[in-house]
Amino acid sequence: MKALAWHGTNDIRCDNVTDPGIEDARDVIIKVTSCAICGSDLHLMDGHMPAMKSGDVLGHEFMGEVVETGSPNHRLKKGDRILVPFNINCGSCSQCLRGNWACCLRSNRNAAEAETMFGYPSAGMFGYSHLTGGYWGGQAEYVRVPMADVAPMKVPEGMTDEQALFLTDILPTGWQAALYCDLKGGETVAIWGAGPVGLFAIKSAQIMGAERIIVIETVPERIALARQAGATHVIDLKQEEVLERIKEITHGEGPDAVIDCVGMEAIGGHGVLGVLSKVQETLTSTQRPYALNQALQAVRGGGIVSVPGVYGGPVPVHMGAVVQKGLTIRSGQTHVKRYLEELAGLIQQGRIDPTFLITHRSTSLEEGPELYKTFRDKKDGCVKVVFHLN
Repeated sequence: MKALAWHGTNDIRCDNVTDPGIEDARDVIIKVTSCAICGSDLHLMDGHMPAMKSGDVLGHEFMGEVVETGSPNHRLKKGDRILVPFNINCGSCSQCLRGNWACCLRSNRNAAEAETMFGYPSAGMFGYSHLTGGYWGGQAEYVRVPMADVAPMKVPEGMTDEQALFLTDILPTGWQAALYCDLKGGETVAIWGAGPVGLFAIKSAQIMGAERIIVIETVPERIALARQAGATHVIDLKQEEVLERIKEITHGEGPDAVIDCVGMEAIGGHGVLGVLSKVQETLTSTQRPYALNQALQAVRGGGIVSVPGVYGGPVPVHMGAVVQKGLTIRSGQTHVKRYLEELAGLIQQGRIDPTFLITHRSTSLEEGPELYKTFRDKKDGCVKVVFHLN
């Protein structure tokens, strides 16, 4: 089968690889009908995540049709159309029983490596390094889905692939990011980054009742989509001093909550933090927490800092701001399964249209390597790439 595979920094290829096969009674094999390139895939492309191996198949946003099951009594049946959350869940460990699906204790095949890095393992994930299990991803014609009796969801009747696809990751991720802000209605939220996750965080914050949504972004196409999603104010960090502008918008009080949707590859802007970002880039090309540190400074005392942006290792964080202002930080990989039914309902009701951010579509994985570059370099107004393979 054809699949997009990692072969080193900035080296993504469309390879012919071995078709997946059933390995356990809980497995299913799906024929991928749609998949997407995620912003966090770019961290892999850029060589910023450890434990990648040449030939690893990428992709954690995918859905498709079941073509084989590991057991005749499987919950899923041949022909079922399913979406597959990016994290893999056993369904029976203490974390799964708590609904902390991204913290599953049994699905990561390389748990010992993850424990060495993080203290405890995260759940296994598709296409996202051997720290998360080394599972092949879904930018492929076929995928083996382990423990498929737990996390995957049948696509609701009448829902298109484009409506359902982002339920696998970025829509629940944006939703969880806003949910972690404990919005009751009437708050001010500032969001760094209007990429796909940021755009869904904007929409989610709007639905949850935020009165003012301030977005920090530089790319014109993303700024336009941010306004469409519900941003009330936009700050271009290359043109304006972000902290001063936020204080002006909030009459000196600061946002009630801030969301870092950028993560480890943030770029600098004006002021002292911009200088620190440049120093960090000189020292190392990875783990640049510029957006996070700016968010920590911008939020009001007693506020909430929500971090859906991906970080893969230690970073220099402004703990002085955290301690002196009494901030609450909430983060983590997304507990996708926790939100699937609610978000599917919002899509069916027309309250969320997940398709608005798709800018590039392809029917061929062979175009994948070039589209990875287009997405990374933000060429041709690229915000989101989707492959339709059926």
